[in-house]
This record gives sequence, structure tokens and C-alpha cells, in this order.
Amino acid sequence: MSDRLDPTLALASGPPEESRRVPTVLAGLALLFMAVFLFGVFPFNHPSVLVAAIGLLASAAVLADRPSGDAMSGSRLGKSLVFGGLALGLLALLGLWRIVPDWILLTVSTGAVCAGTIILARARYGSGPAGIRNHGVYNTPMLRRGGAAWIAAVVLTGFYVLLYWFPQSLEGLIRTMDPVSYTIRGAAADQWFMYGTLYSLAVLVMGIRALYRYRHDRYQRWRTVSVILAQGVLAYLIPQILVAFNEPEFYFSYFWPLKPEYLWPGDFGNGWIWDHPGRLGRFMVIWGAVMAFVAVPILTYFFGKRWYCSWVCGCGCLAETAGDPYRHLADSSVRSWQIERWMIHGVLVLVTIGTVVLWVNSAMEGGLLGSFSGGFARVYGFVFGSVWAGVIGVGFYPLMGARVWCRFGCPQAAILGLIQRFFSRFRITTNGGQCISCGNCTTYCEMGIDVRWYAQRGQNIVRASCVGCGMCASVCPRGVLKLENSKQEGRFNGPVLITSDEVDVMAEDWAASVSWK
Repeated sequence: MSDRLDPTLALASGPPEESRRVPTVLAGLALLFMAVFLFGVFPFNHPSVLVAAIGLLASAAVLADRPSGDAMSGSRLGKSLVFGGLALGLLALLGLWRIVPDWILLTVSTGAVCAGTIILARARYGSGPAGIRNHGVYNTPMLRRGGAAWIAAVVLTGFYVLLYWFPQSLEGLIRTMDPVSYTIRGAAADQWFMYGTLYSLAVLVMGIRALYRYRHDRYQRWRTVSVILAQGVLAYLIPQILVAFNEPEFYFSYFWPLKPEYLWPGDFGNGWIWDHPGRLGRFMVIWGAVMAFVAVPILTYFFGKRWYCSWVCGCGCLAETAGDPYRHLADSSVRSWQIERWMIHGVLVLVTIGTVVLWVNSAMEGGLLGSFSGGFARVYGFVFGSVWAGVIGVGFYPLMGARVWCRFGCPQAAILGLIQRFFSRFRITTNGGQCISCGNCTTYCEMGIDVRWYAQRGQNIVRASCVGCGMCASVCPRGVLKLENSKQEGRFNGPVLITSDEVDVMAEDWAASVSWK
């Protein structure tokens, strides 16, 4: 049997190892909440400390609750570093940054967590024969919506709530970022610099994990390197360096409609970015327009939406690295597909209409919307930028998979998908005669596509939602699937194999055969 065949299909390979670990963590959390809400015990009466404490306990449950035989369970050094770094981060929130120099806290805490995570990844994926091994996925509560997954979702959601609406609660963590902030942009850190730093570190560290895991797959290796560089350079270093030179903070990997304000008249179109001294501001506006209306159609025609969603986009960078362990949680039902199409295209229509209305209002000097023009931008930013893309999009990783925002809310994915579906050369071809219906492809499709259904019929996969991550081809033990860029002719090939729906046995023929036997 090929080592690429998913061993999790044999669910009887080992009993779930929840034992007493997750219930113990849940009991500890219950006591913690009682102490907070009933007695107001210091220091857990502070919301940031409460979230940090829950995060530490959840991390302990995640790393401790591993199935037997998992290499990760034997890396004591890695787990010790991760726990130590998280504990130091908790102490920083408690106010340790007032006593210990912030650069020491930053270096030791983040360094320990990053090093520990890499050691754990190497212990599990760096040894043994090359190949994707998903041992214990359905036996690990963190990866199958168990108690640890729910705790992690609460922690992530709570972090985003504090980040967007109560940043003062994260002051201790923000202050630990001051040394890096002064070095890169010459100013003290704020909550967004802290978030961008942690975000980029997560992509880097979990990207290294992905390089270990997919070291046998050339496509996955190059794709992982691309997302690491795209996030670290385009979405982190360059914007912060621009701030150091008193230039607008601009993210070159985002553009309309994912970043609609880049073409809205308030700040960019005819606002202060365009009128910024020098030519860089105007270049930014022109860059965003050219990428949105010229580069997107051309690149998507040749390569499909994968050139952006799986190689460049910041949301995809996090989903393909930190969200990789949760890709199997995506719902692949027809109902989910129907909801996805209505929601994601509805957001695209809303952004498009909003952009047109705002420009018409600007041309009429506010005569159409009046003061509501600013309110529309704020409401859109709150609902889609904060709640949907942040709180739900990342906070629900452990429950709904890593592509919640990409599937149900991203307008950029919607417009790329429409071009890919009707005007692109990209497709995933299938060799249905080799398919053994193992279901690996459908299980590990992060976009919830029922890939097996197409493979069984020998039908090309031309779906608007496909981000071209190539994971379906990577986990296939028979080489049935292949990502291709070819001529548009023959993309929609229809079913090649005979299916049960196309077989009609006459009742009298069946009766005659039975009587003959």
C-alpha cells in the first residue's frame, strides 16, 4: 500500500485518547470562570488575563491530547518550549513587561513558541519515509471538533474581539513588540503592528511545518515558500518600512474588492493617499486599480484563481499554513455549496454597488448620501472586515476549517472564481479508471468540494470555488488527479465513465435472468 494513502480511513486503528485530559481542562476552565464572575479574584478579573489563561490551558490540552504512537507525543523538548513561551506571554499580559525589559520578553517568549513548534513538526514529519501521513486525525479532539477544538475556537474568537474593540486589554503584549517596531518603522507598536507580527510569525513557523510535512511534493514546497514570502515581505515588511519613511501604509498583496477602500474615494481614490507628497501615493492607487482590473483577469485566465488565493493572498497564507491541520473540517455537502454561492456572490454585489454609489456620491459632492457615505464604509469594515474575516474567519478554524472567509465572504475569491469558471485555462483533470473511491481528495479539500464525485465519473473539475492548492492530487494514492493549464477546449468534458444513473435494467430481463438461474 502506498504511504500516501490516508490511514485515517481505518478509524479502528486506535481508540480516541480523550481519556481524562480534556475533561480536566474543561473542569479547570469552569473553576476559572467561577473565580472570575463570582469572586472577581485578581488577576483574572482582567479580560486580557482571562483570555491568556484560557489560551494557555487550551494549548496544553491540544499538545497533550495526542493519539498513541504519534511522534509528536514524544517530543518533550518541543512541548516544554511551547508551554514555557506561552506562560511567559501570559506573564507579560499580567504586567511583567514593567519589570523585565520588553526585548527579553519578546525574544524568549516568541522564540520559545516558534522553536518548540518547529521541533514538534520535525518530530512528527521530518523522519520516516516521505509522504503525507494523517495518522490520528479523527482520533484527536483538537482536529475533530472535540472539547479542545471548542476551547481553541473560544480563545481565538476572544483574541480577535479584544484586538478589534478592546485593544487596551492587550497592552502588555503590545509593549513587548516595541523593540521590533522601533527597529522597522521607528515608532512604538500598536495593536495592528502586534497583530501583523504574530500573524507573519504564524505563517512562517507553520510554513516550516508544511515544508516538513510535504517535503516529497515539489508543488506544495514551492507554494509554501510563496505564501511565506508574500506575507512576510508584501504584507508585513514593506508596509512597515513605508511608515518609517512617512509614507502611507500600503499592502501590495491586497486590492479591490478584497480591500475595497483602496478604490473608495475617501482615503485613496481622490483622498489623502492620492494627494500625498511625492509620487508614491499615486503609484499606490494606480497599482491597486491595475491589479484589480488588468492583472486579475489576465493571471486568472492563464493560471486560475490559485495564483492569488493559494500563493499570494494574506488570508490564504494563514489558511495554508496555520490552518492546514483543519482542512478536513470543511463541509462538502450540497447544502453548504448552495449557501456558499449565495453568500459570497452577494458580498461581491454589495461591494460593487457600494463602490459605484460612493463614487457617484463623491462626484455629486456628497449630494447623494450626505454624511452616510462615511457610515457605509464603517459598517462594511465592521461586518466584513472585523466580524467575518477576523472573528469568524480565523476564530472558527478549529470548527469549520481554514477557509470559512474564503468560501462564504471574500469578494476577491468571488470575482476570481467567476473568471476561473467561465474564462480560464485552469482545470483539474481526472483519470477515473484509476480511482478507488478512497475519499482522500474530498476529505482534505479545504473548499468543501466533493472531488471524489468528479473523479469517479472521470469528469474534469472546473469549480469557481477551487483555489488550486493541489492537496487533492497530493493525497491521492493512485495519481488520479492533475492540475493543468491548457486550452479552453475540452475543459467541460462531462462524465466519461458509466454511472449507476445511466444503467437501466428492464424488469422483464431481470426476472428472466433470475428464473434462468
